[in-house]
Amino acid sequence: MALLILGLVLFLGTHAFSMARGPRAALVERLGANGFKIGYSVLSVAGLVLAVVGFGAYRSSGYIQVWDPPVFTRHLALLLMLLAFIVLASMNLPSHIRAWAKHPMLLGVKIWATAHLLANGDLGSILLFGGFLAWAVAARISAKRRPLTPVQAERQTAPAGWRNDVIAVVAGTVVWFVFARFLHYPLIGVYAWPGLA
Repeated sequence: MALLILGLVLFLGTHAFSMARGPRAALVERLGANGFKIGYSVLSVAGLVLAVVGFGAYRSSGYIQVWDPPVFTRHLALLLMLLAFIVLASMNLPSHIRAWAKHPMLLGVKIWATAHLLANGDLGSILLFGGFLAWAVAARISAKRRPLTPVQAERQTAPAGWRNDVIAVVAGTVVWFVFARFLHYPLIGVYAWPGLA
């Protein structure tokens, strides 16, 4: 559990620091843009690795159950993950979905975290997914308070047609199905698709 918490503090703390625009700008000035990016990347990757390893160690030592989610929450989580994959697929496509989401990565993380909080009632999952949900909410609030750059404004403008929306829905659905049906258990160790466990 300690590794999981350390990883979350390091990963989410690094990302939260980037929301403090004044201290971030001072550090960029001190280290240079490249130095800041390298340090930010190293700390983020280290935090993510520690969180993943820590969560795995926590799971192998036994769950600390806080509450017992009803069975339907697993099915609800699966449907929410479909939405998360579609939103993430729209991230680099000028589309109505991307314009509606405004920040597809943050929205995708919020949906992913919420889905997993609904389906898992153990302490490690609450810390992991709750931590990511809290960060994504704070990051979205922080982004709302900053003026949009021209690139951000353009990304939040819907195009005339719907072609890219169809591509995002199809691509997101295909990746969601493959991951949930075939890859979730080998990679995560938990069956996500109904009827497999």
